[in-house]
Amino acid sequence: MILLRSLAFHTTFYLWTTVLSLAGLPVLVKGRHRVQAYAKFWTGSSVWLLEKICKTKVVWRGLENLPRGGCIIAAKHQSALETLALTTKGADFSYILKRELIAIPVFGWYLKGAGQVAIDRAKRGQALPDLTRQVSEAIAQGRQMIIFPEGTRKRVGAPPEYKSGVGYLYTDTGAVCVPVALNTGLYWPRRGLSIHPGRVTIAFLDAIAPGLDKQSFLRLLEERIEAGTAELIAEALAADPSLKRALVRPGSAVS
Repeated sequence: MILLRSLAFHTTFYLWTTVLSLAGLPVLVKGRHRVQAYAKFWTGSSVWLLEKICKTKVVWRGLENLPRGGCIIAAKHQSALETLALTTKGADFSYILKRELIAIPVFGWYLKGAGQVAIDRAKRGQALPDLTRQVSEAIAQGRQMIIFPEGTRKRVGAPPEYKSGVGYLYTDTGAVCVPVALNTGLYWPRRGLSIHPGRVTIAFLDAIAPGLDKQSFLRLLEERIEAGTAELIAEALAADPSLKRALVRPGSAVS
């Protein structure tokens, strides 16, 4: 039953995405805010489809910790789910993405129209200053910059690998940073088709105020996210021990 529901969701999700991407083309000429609103309709409806088809419901905690204005949102990354769900909270979001994605027909048009921050990795040493400038401008506009500090999705239980980039952005922009803990990988693993039913939790933790040096910030960020995530995982496993199948097994590859 889980596999059948999962296949039904994936099929519906991609069909729905195709329909919306084509139907929404006129929105692209109506400005960034209209494109953002359309994108949030797509992500919100996708999360709704997930709940209705797979019985996988997202539960939010700590929404009071999310500022109204510009900030950095630094989230644990275990699944495709948080990529969709995080855009549904807050007024004006932006992701950091590689510039090559902007060149993809239709999909890239929406990314550009929504004003997402693109980084040109071919510039190497100049990439970080360019990124800092774009992020600073976005935050000054009141936008909430969503960042995955580990850079890629990690299996539940894999050793953390936080990158230094978020530390540079924190110190150079002087922005508040809101850590995010979650247990999404127990329900929608980074690889595989099956999506398990249950109550997925995404939690906005206490914000980290500006003013720390880069290393102190990185240590505090990792401590808060990892501790919060461990708590949410333990909570979910206590309610449904069968979710242990998603954990990294001792000695197994985690790449």
